[in-house]
Amino acid sequence: MHIPDGYLSPQTCAVATVVMVPVWGTAARKVRETIKRREVPLLALAAAYSFLVMMLNVPIPDGTTAHAVGAVLIAILLGPWAAVIAVSVALLIQALFFGDGGVLSFGANAFNMAFVMPFVGYGVYRLISQRVPLASGRRVLAAGLGAYAGLNAAALCAAVEFGIQPDLFASADGTPLYAPFHLTQTIPAMALAHLTVAGGVEAALTAGVIAYLQRANLPVLRINRAARPPAATMPGGGPELEPAVAGRASWKWAAAGIGLLALLTPLGLLASGGAFGEDAPGELNLGRYGLNAVPEGLNRYNGFWSHTLLGGYGFGDGQNATVGYLLSAVVGIVVIVAAVFLIAMLARVLSRSRAGGRVRPDIPITAGGAS
Repeated sequence: MHIPDGYLSPQTCAVATVVMVPVWGTAARKVRETIKRREVPLLALAAAYSFLVMMLNVPIPDGTTAHAVGAVLIAILLGPWAAVIAVSVALLIQALFFGDGGVLSFGANAFNMAFVMPFVGYGVYRLISQRVPLASGRRVLAAGLGAYAGLNAAALCAAVEFGIQPDLFASADGTPLYAPFHLTQTIPAMALAHLTVAGGVEAALTAGVIAYLQRANLPVLRINRAARPPAATMPGGGPELEPAVAGRASWKWAAAGIGLLALLTPLGLLASGGAFGEDAPGELNLGRYGLNAVPEGLNRYNGFWSHTLLGGYGFGDGQNATVGYLLSAVVGIVVIVAAVFLIAMLARVLSRSRAGGRVRPDIPITAGGAS
């Protein structure tokens, strides 16, 4: 689902980035206003989780691959605005350090996976899980269905972005300048990958984590949960739906999970082939799309960013793929965690300066609203 540079016109990339600028601004403000300092590590690990699950490619029946994203899980735990920040950071590091997704198309990728996906998925989760206890099995089901819906919504957005390019941007003789795929090709291809396989993987991962937290670390599920009114003031005067959850939310379980997930990332190498729409220009099946040459704009912009550290999550010579993948996972985790802590520090400095030097007290995360 990562759109490389060259497949979208500069105009499309610009529009997507302009749309995302106020989204990022709002997300930063929401998280700055509501996040506790002790919960910053969890936000950083959430971004690392998104990065790692996107490295775990799964095979699709048509010979391509797809992957989970983790955005809806982050939205459930920390709120959708926190998910915007976490997934955006993961996508940016992927583009800059590993060449996964374009730098010019970063705004479009963030729109799909860091904005549409968490908000759609969180909305489905809220709709299904409202007014049930945190430990209810319905919340596990809601999390899985929300994740499935969110991933497919993001895939549909990517399919539309790909598919409108030949109609909007073509040469005088009708030859596409950028992505050569039409909507009749992009929508079925993305639907096959995400409705059948990737969506199920996303749902299973999200539901599994929620089920685990219900048993082992229930306070984590309270982070993004607004306080309930007393039973006497609740509609109908009914009793509370659940007892108070004792203890403080811990993030150490997440650190252990991230370490295990990093060790498992080489499994992503087992899926042969690449994802739909992510081919290098020289790898395009030109005859399939009625072309005699690589589209001019695609060829011009595809190599826009050539400063990756470990391009394709491996070494330049293609040797020792497993070692390269593991090293990429470690480097990605370190850089992403550092980036999130830096963002949190800058946000705190801005908050202090706007408060006239007064340090604001920590308050619980409520950026996503009640869950």
